[in-house]
Amino acid sequence: MKVRFQLGAGLSLQILKTALASAIAWWLAVQFLHDEYPYFAPLAAILTVQVTVADSLERALQRIIGIVFGVAISLIIGHWINIGALSIFLVILIGMVISNSFGLNYQITSQVAVSSLLVLAFGHNQGYAFGRIIETIVGCAVAVGINALMVPPNAIPKAESALQNLSKLSAETLKKITVMFETANDQIHNDIIEQLINETEKSLQALRLAKLSQKYSPFLAKFGSRLEMLTIGMEQLEKITVQIRGIRRSLNDLHAFGDFRRKEIKICEAMERTSECISQFGDCLVQFSAENNEILRNKIQQAQLFQLSCLNELALINSPIVLREIGAVLTDLNRILQEVSLELRGTRDLT
Repeated sequence: MKVRFQLGAGLSLQILKTALASAIAWWLAVQFLHDEYPYFAPLAAILTVQVTVADSLERALQRIIGIVFGVAISLIIGHWINIGALSIFLVILIGMVISNSFGLNYQITSQVAVSSLLVLAFGHNQGYAFGRIIETIVGCAVAVGINALMVPPNAIPKAESALQNLSKLSAETLKKITVMFETANDQIHNDIIEQLINETEKSLQALRLAKLSQKYSPFLAKFGSRLEMLTIGMEQLEKITVQIRGIRRSLNDLHAFGDFRRKEIKICEAMERTSECISQFGDCLVQFSAENNEILRNKIQQAQLFQLSCLNELALINSPIVLREIGAVLTDLNRILQEVSLELRGTRDLT
């Protein structure tokens, strides 16, 4: 079941979680910490709710570390100097310097500054400062819990869609390259390759988000094998895009040699058949079935036959340079078939 993250105009699931976590954090702090205005608890909840549970947990740890450092520095400075321009300057300066000296990231460093300023401004006795730390822990815990238990974010469907789109675009790019070469057009333009590179990066980002959404989420742990399969598929697709870029470079070099019996060499048919394998490979990744796997197997066999036919016709080529480039194209096409063939074995092992 796929969850819609956009609930309405301007309202998303993350916004709803943030509001709910803030309210619960405030209520818990009032009930159990007996603080009339526990503003640190909802503030921590607001800043902790992220897209994934893993991100929320990381942000919670950053905020807790930051407030501990900030409170400690504020207590030391506030003990000697009353609040004013000088004490604010010293508290923020010393807090951020100490944070940097420990190699803490910018999120923690900025949190140290904010926490020390707030504690210095609203109260710097030991009991007050300790209460702010507890409030922050409560707010962070509520935020992480809400994000993990209330419709946990599942980015796996988006990753599946991204990988399938990448396989379709890879196949389409190889087809475009084939048409340009077959019709003896000008050099193959960079824009179609740039589009392929950009789509590859989008797919990698979608897969990374899917892994984060599954991490630390008790309801998504069962999708571990699915993510492993998608990861393997993405690695194969990355290699396929590299082979396509290599084919494009070889064909561009061949344009300099004019007509070299291009109609007699079946390289274009081999490229066309290989592109069909890439497209079917994406379908097998997202919608695994015996039927889809069998279709892919048949397409691979057909592409292999055309590639072998091209190898047999290399004797028609007299130019060593042309022979080298055609051989390079056939090598890249064969590597593409090897990558999509891995899916037949890898998917079976993970299901």
